[in-house]
Amino acid sequence: MNNVLDFLSVIPWWLWVVVVLAFVTIRDIFQKKHTIIHNFPLVGHLRYLLESIGPEMRQYFVANNREELPFNRIERSWVYASSKKENNYEGFGTDRDIHAHQHIFINNAMMPFKLSAGHPNIIDNTFLPCAKVIGAYNKRKRPYRPASIINVSAMSYGSLSAKAVESLNKGVAMADAYHNTGEGGLSPYHSNGGDIMFHFGTGYFGVRSNDGNFSMEKMVKLVKDNPFVRAIEVKLSQGAKPGKGGVLPGKKITKEIAGIRGVEVGKTVLSPPTHKAFSNVPEMLTFIEDIAENTGLPVGIKAAIGKLDQWEELADLMLKTGKGPDFITVDGGEGGTGAAPPSFADHVSLPWVYGFADIYRLFKSKGLTERVVFIGSGKLGFPAKAAMAFAMGVDCINVAREAMLSIGCIQAQICHTNRCPTGIATQSKWLQNGIDTSLKSIRLAQYFKTFRKELVEITHAAGYEHPCQFKMSDIEMNVDDHNLSKELDKAYLYNKTPVPFESMQHLKDCVYLGGNKKELQAQ
Repeated sequence: MNNVLDFLSVIPWWLWVVVVLAFVTIRDIFQKKHTIIHNFPLVGHLRYLLESIGPEMRQYFVANNREELPFNRIERSWVYASSKKENNYEGFGTDRDIHAHQHIFINNAMMPFKLSAGHPNIIDNTFLPCAKVIGAYNKRKRPYRPASIINVSAMSYGSLSAKAVESLNKGVAMADAYHNTGEGGLSPYHSNGGDIMFHFGTGYFGVRSNDGNFSMEKMVKLVKDNPFVRAIEVKLSQGAKPGKGGVLPGKKITKEIAGIRGVEVGKTVLSPPTHKAFSNVPEMLTFIEDIAENTGLPVGIKAAIGKLDQWEELADLMLKTGKGPDFITVDGGEGGTGAAPPSFADHVSLPWVYGFADIYRLFKSKGLTERVVFIGSGKLGFPAKAAMAFAMGVDCINVAREAMLSIGCIQAQICHTNRCPTGIATQSKWLQNGIDTSLKSIRLAQYFKTFRKELVEITHAAGYEHPCQFKMSDIEMNVDDHNLSKELDKAYLYNKTPVPFESMQHLKDCVYLGGNKKELQAQ
């Protein structure tokens, strides 16, 4: 044995390298899985290495500031700087092509809105609550006015890590916003002081009976045990993959996740494309009313938009019965945090701006817009885009990916692989260790506050006090040159319904300040 070791020790290192390369070459030639490696042994591996790091190379060295999707470098940098309370200005003029198709222009007033002494925005320049009360029209027992017009959209524990969810919830508590649970159920990480909008889909996770159906008993218990749940959202579809169900692999279902979602440990669970609790619009309306009656909370629906026939049926039923969802969340067909086949993400359902315009125009034609709180969800987490959305009729917005960016997401676009390098979209304990929840929660809160501050400033520049006062004619969308540009009312063929608004002081008077958060009472 010693003789063998002595012999091996005298072999030069370069000969070992040659032996290894020869072995790899022989293996490459005889393998049949990769044609490139077979035809070009050794060298072929370089091609796959470069391909694997291609997205990172393009992101940091090739793409310019404005051409990346879904969020370009300028947009990401603005969120990062805003969340860190750093300088988010840009100098020497915009590098955006302001003549590009669908570029938006906000028509400023000759004289901006003037703040008087003691105005709420002088005291707090980030104060910007929703102008409407969710559930007020239908006289729900516990109506809810969001204290922030920007909130965290539906992202579940399971798709996001525990530390990411905890950071978001602590952050919304600091920013007086609400946190949508996503369809993964209400976890302990959602219970850190933030208002909650409980969201469920076809899997009924968290309010699921043993046979996989919706359980009203569990829903009532969840609301009773968790008074910070302020509204309930029924997911009909999501922008990433409308009309397609999901699969939660058994290997991902830990004891904790099984307890939260109401499923069995280690057993694969399917979320079907359609609901079991209802199969048509009248049954859905009854389902909504039953939940609202049993819980006392406002109940709404979330959907990506395509065909309008069933939406028209819903509107007609609302007119006939005087009942209906308290809010409608319109999701953009451009997709979001949910993983989906490219065929769905690229082609199924309308982009937010078209989908929302279709729904709002339909409900306006029926005289229903004052009864519903409209929530926009689709890359609206930037003040100028939000101004456009308010001009079109939204009452508040939800953000998902922008919220993830604020707590450290780098847009690696590998959320579906469980290898998120920032620990946000993974269940890897090692990768999550890099998240400091006390720091990241502050960054989410600061992003929300900066967003509200800048939206208020844009609103004042346009001559208004609150963004709910924006009109369609206040925003122009570029078609070609200025002579061919269209105001939103011309582009989308409707005018938004004026939102009842007295003053920001009136909104502040509706808010009872208690402890570290705002408990909002209905008017």
